[in-house]
Amino acid sequence: MCDRDGTFYRNFSRRNFLKSSATAAATLALPPSLAGLLMPEPAFAATTVKATHGSGFCNMGIFLAKERGLTKADGVDLEFVVTPSNTEITTMFGAGLVDISMIPYSNFMTLYDAGAPVKIVAGGGVQGCIIVAKEGIKSAADLKGKTFGTFQADTLEVLPYDYLKKAGLTFKDVQIKYLDTSPELAQAFIAGAVDAICHIEPYATQCVLGRKGATVLSDGTDLYGKGYSDCVLAARTPLIEKNPAAVKAVIKALMVAQSQAEADKAAALKDTVGKYYKTSMDAAIDASTKQPIVVDQRNQTQFIIDRGVSMQELGYVKKLPDKGAFDWSLLESVIADNKALYDGLKLKSA
Repeated sequence: MCDRDGTFYRNFSRRNFLKSSATAAATLALPPSLAGLLMPEPAFAATTVKATHGSGFCNMGIFLAKERGLTKADGVDLEFVVTPSNTEITTMFGAGLVDISMIPYSNFMTLYDAGAPVKIVAGGGVQGCIIVAKEGIKSAADLKGKTFGTFQADTLEVLPYDYLKKAGLTFKDVQIKYLDTSPELAQAFIAGAVDAICHIEPYATQCVLGRKGATVLSDGTDLYGKGYSDCVLAARTPLIEKNPAAVKAVIKALMVAQSQAEADKAAALKDTVGKYYKTSMDAAIDASTKQPIVVDQRNQTQFIIDRGVSMQELGYVKKLPDKGAFDWSLLESVIADNKALYDGLKLKSA
């Protein structure tokens, strides 16, 4: 567990977060464990697309794409690069060590604000950001003076910030504790190390089941409405420009994964729980409907832009994001080329 100046943020304070990536050619100051992963040539020169990912159900699409080889039909090999902690996902993507990233929109925002050559090209998952509190905490007011665990610059920080703000409170009214990984955050709550957390599925459900008397204070829909974005697929601009077919192959694979998960959730869980989700199958089944895959998130464009206000107030970005952060053209091309697949999806913008 770490405080506001967590493991990664020893080098990047809120107000200079990722400033060193202000130009396309710039790279971030990397931890020694990651420096050796620098590629001598741009990754788009090959059919292998390197990717980072998170750990929530919003990543299920890319997990299924990898496990089931869904990109291979289009001549692309999807390769995951493992990160030591959640915060280093942003580091690696911003530094150009990977081509694409399934990333919380908030972390993407910090890179875009710093001038990194990245664009949101598709969606990952929606909803599933959940505030869970220990027994006796029933409202935002009850959180005053309590310890609250989350991740820094994450959607899991934006939701509690907005939740407290709506109740007339701020982060100064709670003791924020930043952690590094999803299992660590869940275990901190279950073990009683923190009084409340904001977590993603399936870990939020694991926390509710794992600590007697735990209460869900918010699942985000009370603030944002149904279908709010959590994570998105972002790609580096050089890859989009040099090899758009590779990006389209990944987007199509995500769409196929969404279709498969909607048709057979049990099989999707069987392929991902244990390897990607460090939780029980029971908790995963319980949580499986709370954070669905949604690849077409074009209707979330303004929602993401509006969250920039909170990110600015938190000191992570200097300016609000704009529509230049998005490039939906490849998604729209995939939709046009795969009309039957798209029409069959249960959750989508159109």
